[in-house]
Amino acid sequence: MILDHVGFGVSDYAAAKAFYDAGLAPLGIVRIMEVGGDVTASGSSAVGYGRDGKPEFWLGGEGRTTPPAHVAFLARSRAEVDAFHAAALAAGGTDNGAPGLRPHYHENYYGAFVLDPDGHNMEAVCHSPQ
Repeated sequence: MILDHVGFGVSDYAAAKAFYDAGLAPLGIVRIMEVGGDVTASGSSAVGYGRDGKPEFWLGGEGRTTPPAHVAFLARSRAEVDAFHAAALAAGGTDNGAPGLRPHYHENYYGAFVLDPDGHNMEAVCHSPQ
C-alpha cells in the first residue's frame, strides 16, 4: 500500500457532505472525522470518510471550483517523512507544512506537506510512534 488517503476541495461543503454521507453508506463507508479550518492548510473545514475508524477520503476547501488535489503517501518511518519533505523541496516543491506531529488527527500522526509545481498538496505521513 502506498496511499494513505486522498482528498479534494468542494464548492459547497454542506451539500458535499450530504451527498457523500448518503452515497457512500451502501458501501459501508461513513463519516469518521471532521476538523475545523484552524487545523487545515486551506483554512476551511474538512471531513474524512472511511471504514473501520480510519478516514481515507477527505473533502474540504469550500468555495474551490477548481480545487487542487491532496494525496498522502504512506511512509514507513518518520525519517522517511523527513526525507520526502527535503527531497520534494529540493526538486522545486513549495513547503506547505514542515515535518512534525499533527495530534489533532491522532497522537502519532507525523506528516509533512509540499505543494507540487501545479499546486497539488502532496503529503507523506507515518502513523507509528517512531
